[in-house]
Amino acid sequence: MPTCKSGAPTTTGAEPATDVVALRRSVAAGAVGVFVHWFDWAAYAYLAGTVATVFFPAEDATTGLLAVFGVFAVSFGIRPVGALVFGPLGDRIGRKRTLSLVIFMMSGATLTIGLLPGYASIGIAAPVLLVVLRLIQGFAAGGEFGSAASFLAETAPRRRRGFGVSWLEVGSLLGFLAGSFVFLLLSTGLDEHQLTSWGWRIPFLVSAPLGVIGFIIRNKIEDTPEYRALEADGAVPSSPARELLRSHKRQLLQAAGLMAAMHVPFYAVLTYLVTYETDHLGHSADSAALLSTVISLLGLVLVPLFGMLSDRVGRKPVFVGATAALLVVSTPAFLLMRTGLAGTWIAALLLGVILAAILGTYAVWSAEIFPTRTRQSGLSVAYNITAALFAGTVPYLMTVLISATGSTLVPGPYLMVFAVGGLVAALSLKETAGSALLRPEDVAGTPSERVAGTAA
Repeated sequence: MPTCKSGAPTTTGAEPATDVVALRRSVAAGAVGVFVHWFDWAAYAYLAGTVATVFFPAEDATTGLLAVFGVFAVSFGIRPVGALVFGPLGDRIGRKRTLSLVIFMMSGATLTIGLLPGYASIGIAAPVLLVVLRLIQGFAAGGEFGSAASFLAETAPRRRRGFGVSWLEVGSLLGFLAGSFVFLLLSTGLDEHQLTSWGWRIPFLVSAPLGVIGFIIRNKIEDTPEYRALEADGAVPSSPARELLRSHKRQLLQAAGLMAAMHVPFYAVLTYLVTYETDHLGHSADSAALLSTVISLLGLVLVPLFGMLSDRVGRKPVFVGATAALLVVSTPAFLLMRTGLAGTWIAALLLGVILAAILGTYAVWSAEIFPTRTRQSGLSVAYNITAALFAGTVPYLMTVLISATGSTLVPGPYLMVFAVGGLVAALSLKETAGSALLRPEDVAGTPSERVAGTAA
């Protein structure tokens, strides 16, 4: 096995033996934070009306609800800042430390929200503190994906890396479903007064022990073999963000293309489609929510299968096939939805399968295109900037465009635009399945030689 100058083994040669228990431990450590984040996200979104009543003046319910969604948007906007902090930090001090730090910050802020007095108790301080805590959550969430994706990619067995990293998105879907399920229990088991007085706090308080469990899991793990090899060789970068922007702008744009092609269909299919069905197709809210749940459950099964498929046939065939299908199917799918409830289910489930294929491959492929020295920086920046620009804006833009054009087919062409972007990015990339993540250039030469080479 090749070694770095210190004699520590690198991963540029044969794959180290990794047993099933180690893989499960890595998956748990990587996915638990994503689960906590999406559980909180779903709980806050579903309880928006109740949170507005608790934290904002009661004179104008609409203004209060808009304020709650404004706080929601602010937490998205702060994520790129978190990415710019935690991405380079993870490349400098290790994946393990940032994984532990971000889940500690997210869970601490979530617990504090659950304990926060309302407007009736402390007045204007209540919404101010809510904004501050949501900013902390968003800031920490900006470091979650890059830390977790880097960790999973670098700890999963090389031949099962796609399968291992795909569990990051399984964690997202599970968190979203768990948050929805808790809201369903609260809304059916409590009356309005109980929900407003104390029931809304339950999801935020429940996420705290989940965060503690995640922190313990992450704190006990070792850092990844790739990062430890960099440490042993004295090759840890001092300025990974600068190195990323100087030497890896192409990879950053390619990863952004893959991620934008994931963000838009994710939010269109799993969140906006519920509103689309009730507002434009005349379906009941219960039917729309059920369809969203079925798509999420389907994703839980298909995402790791597509990750596994990408290990066998390659990232490129799976991702290119999925984005090409999205390009072809998007507009016909929304035409099919006009034919009735059965047509809506067929079209939405088809879009859900395509989304699962994208979710199963985009993260591992993005991780593999960056060198180890700047992997967490690249993943964090690409993911969170595209999320801020394209993810949270989907419902708003769909509403504006449908109103401006008068056509309910607008979501189809909108999805097609991002399918083209994903295709362009994918076709510009080489196949990376089974490749070594620690490359010779990661550890070649002394740190001073690397800096001189970068400057040249």
